[in-house]
Amino acid sequence: MRLLITGGAGFIGSNFVRYVLSEYPSAEIIVLDKLTYAGNVNNLKGVTADIEFIKGDICEKRVVDRSVRDCESVINFAAETHVDRSIVDAQAFVQTDIGGTQVLLEAVKEHQVKQYIQVSTDEVYGSIKEGSFKETDPLNPSSPYAASKAGADLLVLSYVKTYGLPCAITRSSNNYGPYQHPEKLIPHFVTSAIRNRPLTIYGRGNNVRDWVHVRDNCNAIDLIRRKGKNGEIYNIGAGNERSNLEITKAILQLLGKPSTLMRFTVDRPGHDYRYSVNCSKIQALGWRPEIAFDEGLEQTIHWYKDNEWWWTPLVSQ
Repeated sequence: MRLLITGGAGFIGSNFVRYVLSEYPSAEIIVLDKLTYAGNVNNLKGVTADIEFIKGDICEKRVVDRSVRDCESVINFAAETHVDRSIVDAQAFVQTDIGGTQVLLEAVKEHQVKQYIQVSTDEVYGSIKEGSFKETDPLNPSSPYAASKAGADLLVLSYVKTYGLPCAITRSSNNYGPYQHPEKLIPHFVTSAIRNRPLTIYGRGNNVRDWVHVRDNCNAIDLIRRKGKNGEIYNIGAGNERSNLEITKAILQLLGKPSTLMRFTVDRPGHDYRYSVNCSKIQALGWRPEIAFDEGLEQTIHWYKDNEWWWTPLVSQ
């Protein structure tokens, strides 16, 4: 088994690399990563001897062609992902998330790769007050980030229809776990609370997200790699809906920190109220989340407490 994992030095990508190596020790893994601020070689510490690492941009055809050659599967984790950054400057999101995906799809077509998996997000659906989105629901992205991911999804589906490319798409809810950049909500609040810094919450903190542990997400993506059907989309969520305020209070309680660290600020532009996805499709393949949220959050907090060497340089940038 020879896999190309793009964005493999990022949060979810690096966790997927570790997952594959633990489940398939003989797998050949090529990691392609541009090493932006969110791509960190330290995310691959301890496994670099077991992979081939290529520093490069998915927007560069020459690098992509060299990386894709002889691979049976390409799994695309590479993306600009932070909503706040996309609101300030959307150009990089369009360039990487859509343009880079197009370069990858062309390489998959040219080199006749057997399988391509596009790792997307539940944010492409937009907000929902009640119920849960199904894979067949229309896309209604609110942020430039979500719009860039939605555009990439549509591009993938067009290559399936036009060229018959063997592609599948995953749309997961909010991930959490080790190696997540401290700009994201849970690691940001954990690392801030450890340093007794304020935890700044948008609005009143009532926005709701479903949280899935990154290990469970990796398990789901691998299941789709093995059993998923070409041209299909698979939602991945764990049914752990929590408001941002609930998350904040849980982090402070687990760290033994006072609620006086909480600060409230004006809400973010276009801030979706609630995300929720129906996961019956991937459950029919046999997937279930294994890590309960309370357990996973406690494990995640302990990881950040035990690995200040990893995140301290990132919060000082």
